[in-house]
Amino acid sequence: MTRSIRPAALVLKDGTVFEGEAIGAGSSELSAPVIARGEVVFHTGLSGYQEILTDPSYAGQIITFTTPHIGNYGTAAPDNESAKVFARGVIVRELSRRRSNWRSDDSLDSFLKQHQVSGIAGIDTRKLTRVLRESGAMPGAFGTATESELRKAALSEKGTTGRNLIAQVTTTKSFIHGSGKLKVVAFDFGIKTTMLNCLGEFATVHVVPATTSASDVMALSPNGIFLSNGPGDPEMVHGAPATIRELLGTGVAMFGICLGHQLMALALGGKTFKLPFGHHGANHPVRNLATNTVEITSQNHNFCVDADSLATKAEVTHVNLNDNTNEGMKVLGANAFSVQYHPEAGPGPHDSRYLFAEFVARMEAK
Repeated sequence: MTRSIRPAALVLKDGTVFEGEAIGAGSSELSAPVIARGEVVFHTGLSGYQEILTDPSYAGQIITFTTPHIGNYGTAAPDNESAKVFARGVIVRELSRRRSNWRSDDSLDSFLKQHQVSGIAGIDTRKLTRVLRESGAMPGAFGTATESELRKAALSEKGTTGRNLIAQVTTTKSFIHGSGKLKVVAFDFGIKTTMLNCLGEFATVHVVPATTSASDVMALSPNGIFLSNGPGDPEMVHGAPATIRELLGTGVAMFGICLGHQLMALALGGKTFKLPFGHHGANHPVRNLATNTVEITSQNHNFCVDADSLATKAEVTHVNLNDNTNEGMKVLGANAFSVQYHPEAGPGPHDSRYLFAEFVARMEAK
């Protein structure tokens, strides 16, 4: 398959420029000049690009895939983690010209066009990753506009710090997923389909908007409360920590993942901070302090919980072996626990799926 090549460029806020070619939306020579802007991050997973692109946690970000060949197995509708692509764009070394997978129903390039998401290929992603590792995730802009226009866009992009992106990804109306015997109320801060499927194996899941009050949650008489993943700065999700704090006092089992973990920490009076370039990948080693075993985990977060700020409120249960950051906790004096990584693993290894069984055990014990 052949396609026309339209030159494009990526400009980072620090002035670094990379030249490449446009892919996805706006790559046609007949299209108007394109500018995509956002916080540039990198993901180290070898596969799962479709799940990553449709993960609402990437709202506001441009994803760099460190794997050099992307798109070789195409896309398949059942693999979507949400109904749309929330990422601002995608950066790859080489976009596959052919797809080969019996499940595939479309190419990645066509998938991006359908979702009106732009991308840039032909970038030296190893060099870009080194820049981001040394300088940290930073705002940038790419597209087919002039370099000066892209530079201006990169300088005006504010990134994810100090921004509440939850309104862009949360459901506006409650809905039900699954039909299990237990009843779980799940806060949608950007919940993924794989999370819902894992919960739906044992529960009827009532998914509610991020701004739902504690009284409305308790009116549903839940066996458990789930705090989902989501994008952006946890300290900007105003109101959620107070709601979670109120729910912690009810004794109902609570489980948080990723942003849910961070919000639970804030509810306890803890603090969060931004990592230099975040954790984005499917092979991060985490030590379970209770069993002293190592789990290979799927991760996607830019912010982290300050474990020292929770010394009297929670017990650390998991630690990242790459940088010793907090990866899990259980709340002292409450029926609640959380992890920073993704046990549902969409994509990624299933080493940590046991955490859903722990959630069930806490609900059944209550």
